[in-house]
Amino acid sequence: MSREPRHRQTAASSARDLDLPPPFRPVALREVGDAFAHATTHASALGAGTLVFVSRFNLAEFAVVLEPGERLSAARLAFYVGMVAIADALAALAPPEKPITIDWPDAIRIDGGLVGGGRLGWPPKTEEDAVPDWLVFGAAIRIVSLKEVAPGLHPLATALQDEGFTDIGAERLIEVFARHLMAAIDRWQDLGPSRITREYAARITKSARIEIDAQGNACFRRGETRTSRSLAAALNEPSWLDPETAEPRL
Repeated sequence: MSREPRHRQTAASSARDLDLPPPFRPVALREVGDAFAHATTHASALGAGTLVFVSRFNLAEFAVVLEPGERLSAARLAFYVGMVAIADALAALAPPEKPITIDWPDAIRIDGGLVGGGRLGWPPKTEEDAVPDWLVFGAAIRIVSLKEVAPGLHPLATALQDEGFTDIGAERLIEVFARHLMAAIDRWQDLGPSRITREYAARITKSARIEIDAQGNACFRRGETRTSRSLAAALNEPSWLDPETAEPRL
């Protein structure tokens, strides 16, 4: 996967000042915007390295355009690179010893509570053995919960503020994510995709052993039972996303 932009950005933007490493270029949307939809719709014009984000006080929502160099079946592994980068960014900002785990393939939990997750888009009708013109990795992480939870109950969902993350806004999380994404891409390119999939697997909830193949598909082992899951199929509908609110589920 190339880190260098192939196209010049042609879409209009009004990005806030984000401290992003090259080759990232920020594009800010208004609060009613959809970063993932915008990035996938305009990926060819925006070009690799464009990071689209929506500034909301309660949610960090962003999407980055990538330029794959492999056929789709292999390039889809970029999803795991993005998930590792999010988890590493959250770990860097979290209070000490705060557990950050992943529900395969796309949901992120902090101390057991859902905070959001990642997703991946590619050009429609791209064949598995064809190199896609672009990929878009998108994510949304809940910073502040707008729904109160009854005291004494362990919620199924949580927010960074509730988990002791202090002074963490959307912009700060996006900046840290961008740096961890660059580091994860470097490890993928230098050490191979198996390095990234091992890092990803280390954050999976330990109820089962997981093995990830060269196409990103997962094989779960629970005792003598083996279950195979298709990454491409799983990415069709993000497990963490509430289709009514377009935000992480509560």
